[in-house]
Amino acid sequence: MLLVTANEMQEMDQKTIHAFGIPGLVLMENAGRGAVEALLSKINTRDIKKIAVMAGRGNNGGDGFVMARYLMEKGFILTAFLLASKETVKGDAKVNLQLFETLCGHSPGSILVEIKNEAELNANRTRILHHDLFIDAILGTGLNADLRGVIKDAVELMNSSGKPIFSVDIPSGLNSDTGKPMGTSVKAFATATFAFAKAGHILYPGKLHTGELSIIDIGIPKFIAEEKKSQLSLIERQDIASYFPPREFNSHKGSFGHLLVIAGSTGKTGAAALCTNAAMRCGTGLVTLGVAESLNPIIEGLILEPMTHPLPEKEKGFLSENCLKDIIDLLKGKQALALGPGLGTQEGTKKLVLGLIKQSPVPLVLDADAVNCIGENPGVLKKKTSPAILTPHPGEMARLCNLSTQDVQVERIGIARKFASEFDVILVLKGAQTVIALPDGKAFINPTGNPGMASGGMGDVLTGMIAGFLAQGFSPEAASLSGVYSHGLCADILSKEMGAFGFLAEDMVRAIPKTIFQHIL
Repeated sequence: MLLVTANEMQEMDQKTIHAFGIPGLVLMENAGRGAVEALLSKINTRDIKKIAVMAGRGNNGGDGFVMARYLMEKGFILTAFLLASKETVKGDAKVNLQLFETLCGHSPGSILVEIKNEAELNANRTRILHHDLFIDAILGTGLNADLRGVIKDAVELMNSSGKPIFSVDIPSGLNSDTGKPMGTSVKAFATATFAFAKAGHILYPGKLHTGELSIIDIGIPKFIAEEKKSQLSLIERQDIASYFPPREFNSHKGSFGHLLVIAGSTGKTGAAALCTNAAMRCGTGLVTLGVAESLNPIIEGLILEPMTHPLPEKEKGFLSENCLKDIIDLLKGKQALALGPGLGTQEGTKKLVLGLIKQSPVPLVLDADAVNCIGENPGVLKKKTSPAILTPHPGEMARLCNLSTQDVQVERIGIARKFASEFDVILVLKGAQTVIALPDGKAFINPTGNPGMASGGMGDVLTGMIAGFLAQGFSPEAASLSGVYSHGLCADILSKEMGAFGFLAEDMVRAIPKTIFQHIL
């Protein structure tokens, strides 16, 4: 599913109107009519009699006036509260405001009320609250400044009313590109957006403000959308299913790749085991775990099907650059390398990670401590000899970019894209709605996952899955998208079965085969 920015959507609207010749009034009519259909499919009409449309003076308000007309025709009593004077409403919105007023003359109880400032809003407070449902048609996708004045007060009044709010295009106050409230934002139970979803609908916390999202076809020609070539998409199940080839009847373990995992250190053997077991569970034919020789007896008690390869150590329990040649030799006959879970950040370990990035003959996945090991020297990625996938959480990403974690969270897509492009890597920025950025500027948002994943070891499982898919022959892009989507989907299924807290990373590992077989393939 394509996701568009505010500017991209505006350009498509304008091209549809001016270059293709579909009048703006037609697009507005289609939008309002489609939004009414979406609204009626989500409410119990027996409980809703009086509806308030909170309208701005722009086209978003015009969409609201169209909705009001259709709802009046269906027997609802409508009050349109215009948060401006009528004289400031222009263009298509003005036409629909006038049509609404005309229809009010034939619909007892329906009326237009102008509210031009905070004092008038406060004077109408009781009147506004005396409705069963709000339609938020105040502001659309072009917002670029914090809410203030009567609009801010109106949003806060709706949010505090306890009544359901249905938003037109996007909840008023929500940044459509980042999903961040601009000071404050409507908290809708559902939203009808037009032509395409916007990133702000999907990204946290915009997803919570948007509620259930409906996408309304308003008549923008397909070729106009295709010409725009949006660089942002939402991952969908059918996208992932297409990456999995059918397994031939005469397949054997050598048919599905051999993965090398370099992970684990004193106190962190569990991370290595989780990563390795997850790689096996996602269908990899063979997995070998390279680990510090003193930890090998411990690791062998945590994994059964994967093989282990004890590696020489300078410092007990940690791998260092002295085993670089051993690992390069070990990579012969392997299809991918997973590097980092529980590896530690000793000076010798950092040198080992840098050496493997420069010399690995196979695609590699860098996670956790491998990412931390290059935090002061991300430029080493430009010296890699094979494709690389990085899977940092926001704190690790902040260290890579010399930013604060808050800075990363405010601009997740932009920061991920910039890093992926600059260092020619695939960047998997973990967190609510994980972002996957490709070197060519394309980015994807993952819709799966839930707060039950907020426990140790989840990232180790993800690394094993992505690397396992790589070893099976998936392209780096396909492995990243498949791993992230499947990982979150495992958590969603566990959340339904066990509750949204308390399930563990090892539960995720066990859920992988069933999730892929029953819910993706």
